[in-house]
Amino acid sequence: MIRKLLRTKSPETLVNEAYDEERLMKKHLSALDLIAFGVGATIGSGIFALTGTAAAGQAIENQDWIHTPLLNFVLHAPLGREGAGPALVISFLIAAVACGFAAMCYAELAAMIPVSGSAYTFAYASLGEVVAWIIGWDLILEYAVGNIAVAVSWSDHFLHCFHGMFGVGLPLWLCTDSVTALSRKASFAAGHLLSQKELYSTLDLPVMFGHPVAFNLPALAIMLLVTGILVIGIKESAMANSMAVLIKVLVVIFFIIYGFGLVKTSNWVPFAPSGFPGIMGGAAIVFFSFIGFDAVSSTAEETKNPQRDMPIGMIGSLILCTILYVLVSLVLTGILPYQRYLNDAAPVATALAVSGAPWAHLLVAIGALAGMTSVILVFQLGQPRIFMAMARDGLLPGFFGKLHPKYRTPYIPTILTGVLVGLAALFIDIGEAAELTNIGTLAAFIIVCAGVLFLRRTSPDTVRPFQCPLVPLVPWLGIISCFILMLSLPIVTWIRFFVWMGIGAAIYFAYGYRRAEAVLAAPAQADDPQAPLS
Repeated sequence: MIRKLLRTKSPETLVNEAYDEERLMKKHLSALDLIAFGVGATIGSGIFALTGTAAAGQAIENQDWIHTPLLNFVLHAPLGREGAGPALVISFLIAAVACGFAAMCYAELAAMIPVSGSAYTFAYASLGEVVAWIIGWDLILEYAVGNIAVAVSWSDHFLHCFHGMFGVGLPLWLCTDSVTALSRKASFAAGHLLSQKELYSTLDLPVMFGHPVAFNLPALAIMLLVTGILVIGIKESAMANSMAVLIKVLVVIFFIIYGFGLVKTSNWVPFAPSGFPGIMGGAAIVFFSFIGFDAVSSTAEETKNPQRDMPIGMIGSLILCTILYVLVSLVLTGILPYQRYLNDAAPVATALAVSGAPWAHLLVAIGALAGMTSVILVFQLGQPRIFMAMARDGLLPGFFGKLHPKYRTPYIPTILTGVLVGLAALFIDIGEAAELTNIGTLAAFIIVCAGVLFLRRTSPDTVRPFQCPLVPLVPWLGIISCFILMLSLPIVTWIRFFVWMGIGAAIYFAYGYRRAEAVLAAPAQADDPQAPLS
């Protein structure tokens, strides 16, 4: 059984299967498109929303449910995060270095195995089927769960844009979930958050079955819009993403230039108020800001020259985003004392509030909206292609691997993912989705770095158009740095992560294990959703 769990597919087999005539996808993407996709997925809610909490920190009181015999040995550890303060710039650099090691490994494997599926495919080629399934399931945290939080954040910024452009608000019950709506009503009644009260035309909530209800219609709308674009084709998706990327990069540059004139150097003292723990805690949370460059690898089958363009797209977008992040963090912590950003979901807008210029607020809101739109687009682009790769291998039902007869896109998983994420964003507010997304992505990065080490040993003669430098040093540095960042996350996040992985393991042994065995025995069944299990 162990041998079956660890069975692998050679890089040559994976490429031959993916480029079968019936599975061919339209090749429209260039290196510039891939950089735009990387920037599109990377610059978004992380920089516009998480920089504040990373600088100020977050304290979590010990909860009674956590005091169990199994966890008594870790109760001395802090459940929250120390604030990085102005040293947030170092946090960004640490996260960027960890991502850089992983990016080098991703680039080697993406050029070597230019197949949709990202880390899932790389794990199948190097570490075996069960590890591949774990990573495929794990990546749902990065793409789908992460997108729920982004869609909800998009809705909040949409309210700012709508009010700034038209001077009117929307009903509270129409643009947030029930729990958040009740919380905001209570805050307004207590005299808090009064500046946000004008965003809503009414605070009254309709009542169904004796309970007040609300739902986040803008979040659902943006998910359905992006899903429609992705079904139509990769070329149209690339065009929409490029426009959104151009807008948000210009707005980020505007904030850096305009905000530099508002900087007070006294706000940078003390530079690292919480010392090294604060810097690492900040790095663990701002890592969310770098998530997305790996989504570039999921478009390998739609890239004109993946062996050359994949490394350029991933590494190029990571370098560009790091430069922008470092400059933004310096300006942000220089405008206002870092303590002012505690529990602030819009720190960039808060920083500009000191300028007293409404047009600057509106401009930043538009840039944030464009930024989150492109994040949603790229994440929704990546998730269905991972499902498609898993379906080809029999780990998911065959209909996940079907391509649209005209547009040549995996339309069924694209529509399914878009609808499910949209419905979740309609009713759910995931307050700690960033940390859960981070731990899932860091685990995937570790697997990719390990994959390079294994394939260098097991497939030394396979052509590598791009080679990760300094192997085994760089892969090992990637593994170690990502694991350290994982350790910097709160304990509660680890608990949720293990629960999620346990659910995935149950699904694999109940369905994926025997279905994959049937597909390997009869490959022709892989594309037939009605094919019986052997």
